[in-house]
Amino acid sequence: MDSTEADNDRPRGEFSPDPTIPGGVSRAFDAFRRGWEAEFGDGVPLPAFSPATTGDFRVKSRATKVCDVALTDLHGASVIRTDGPLNGVEDVVRLYVVQRGAWTLGGPHDRGERTISARQFLLKHVGRSSHFETLPDTLAKVLVLPAAMLKPLLGNRIITGPADSAEVRLLTAHTNMVHQTIPELAPAGVQAAHSTLIELAKAVATRRFDDVEPRLAPALAQAAKDLADSRLSDPGLSAAVLARELNVSVRTLQRAFTAAGGSVISYIRRRRLEEARLALTAPPSGRLSVSELAAHWQFSDSSHFIRAFKKHYGRTPTEYARSTRSAGI
Repeated sequence: MDSTEADNDRPRGEFSPDPTIPGGVSRAFDAFRRGWEAEFGDGVPLPAFSPATTGDFRVKSRATKVCDVALTDLHGASVIRTDGPLNGVEDVVRLYVVQRGAWTLGGPHDRGERTISARQFLLKHVGRSSHFETLPDTLAKVLVLPAAMLKPLLGNRIITGPADSAEVRLLTAHTNMVHQTIPELAPAGVQAAHSTLIELAKAVATRRFDDVEPRLAPALAQAAKDLADSRLSDPGLSAAVLARELNVSVRTLQRAFTAAGGSVISYIRRRRLEEARLALTAPPSGRLSVSELAAHWQFSDSSHFIRAFKKHYGRTPTEYARSTRSAGI
């Protein structure tokens, strides 16, 4: 399979090195560049990268264009570093959300070099191209946003803060939904996704969001789900805890879930049952007992867990574990 065929087999918006292709790593940057240009055209040009970067390009990425907004997720096992003169003129707002590693804006000879550390974000207006460099194993999200809608809120300010702030959580949840759903969206859906992106970017700039804005309800519900997923074994997990983390009232959070056709408590219960079901497929030697699963996933007792599991899956946990063994799962 040549590189073109490999690129065509990848999901839209994803262009990552494939180590199964001969010379995959050495040709990875070419594949990345072609994918980037196919997704963004001339609207978001790639900067010049250092030879060390292009020669050892071990970066997984996905990118999506939503009208005049560009969304990119990057996970760089290798260093990403720009090189050469960058004299391009820009007029955009960029948001960097770094989950792991670090992203440094500006080169050693630039004024105002700034590093965005892990679990931090930075939002700023960009008037000209600048250098950047990442540490190995950096995981980050970069948004390129229209200046006309956001520069009046920013002026010359650079907004920084924790990536787990309520506003950034909502924006992150929404961008993840957009990455997944954009191929199926009709024009009206694309416009709605774009409008929500802008509203949430404004919320990051002002450090607050309109919690009764109906367009933000899906992002609020998804942010709560993401947060709940990371704390499923926590005995204190509740709608009140999630609402407090996201800086909204419990009523507002419940309303967002209701709009999506569910409730906070039912989501937590379903996800705990799903994790318990997955645990039942583990080899018998390492599998938790039914009573241990009930305790780990915060069911009041084994009987309660067994009843809930059977109601959801039509079999008791023991019956389910036995069926996976007989099916060779």
